[in-house]
Amino acid sequence: MSVAVLGAGAFGTALAISLARKAPTTLWCRDETHAAEMQASRENTRRLPDAPLPVSLTVTSDTDCFEAHDVILLAVPMQKMRSFLVQHRAALATKTLVACCKGIELDTGLGPVSVLHEAAPEATASLLTGPSFAADIARGLPTALTLACDPDQTGKTLQSSLSTDNLRLYRTTDLVGAEIGGALKNVIAIACGAVIGAQLGDSARAALMTRGYAEMQRLALARGARPETLAGLSGFGDLTLTCGSEQSRNFRLGLSLGRGEVFDPSITVEGAATARATAKAAQVMGLEMPITQTVTNLLDQRLTIADAADQLLKRPLKEE
Repeated sequence: MSVAVLGAGAFGTALAISLARKAPTTLWCRDETHAAEMQASRENTRRLPDAPLPVSLTVTSDTDCFEAHDVILLAVPMQKMRSFLVQHRAALATKTLVACCKGIELDTGLGPVSVLHEAAPEATASLLTGPSFAADIARGLPTALTLACDPDQTGKTLQSSLSTDNLRLYRTTDLVGAEIGGALKNVIAIACGAVIGAQLGDSARAALMTRGYAEMQRLALARGARPETLAGLSGFGDLTLTCGSEQSRNFRLGLSLGRGEVFDPSITVEGAATARATAKAAQVMGLEMPITQTVTNLLDQRLTIADAADQLLKRPLKEE
């Protein structure tokens, strides 16, 4: 089974490096100059410096490579995935597609697998998600992820093909739970970053993580997910990692909000669009998601950090 990773950002590059240590792999980059640089220097200095590319990893900007592989890992931003699939639908139509992004589409409120089903209905759709930083994967450090796939037999085949010496995959057929866990943990990470940036303390961060986890479960169960999925790698595991490290772009965005600093607009932060999309969906569904709504208000400058903290603390007292 041959594998190509489409998208030469940090995470896509890291996955390609890990997979290439096991078998020949292709990394596709949309920028022809960038692809040539990586192929020549054997490093992605723009997105993942100090991570040498194995000799078994081929870097290209040629879209002909799409048709040469059975399994395609889509490491493209969530908000751009639909347009990418529409543009390349003919080449990807019969492939096994594995979404490697986390988020909720702003215009539709759909997760990555749902977008795959709509934009590439002939393809087999799966999702790779869970607690992982690109630098750790590229360095060969042990990492465990969730592979969500239906039917389960396809998941077993992919699990075997995509697991490597340092990348251990656990399988689930709960696509909805895996989607929501991976998406909403980014929203809670923004909130936790804001708390630390505003110097409100680690106790406040722990409270936000816990109540944020409750919001993740609330939305997931309302959409038919299984509760144990949110307790696994794609939910609780990813939440723990993302809310406690400055390696997380979402956490760093929150830090900037808390400190009153301007965040670099060129950095893709999936949690921002996901917060807005989820707040809208929660309102339509009649779900109470105060942290998600607060993050949206912070991002849109409708609240200050002080107002946000005051608003959350003054919510009615209730049982846990």
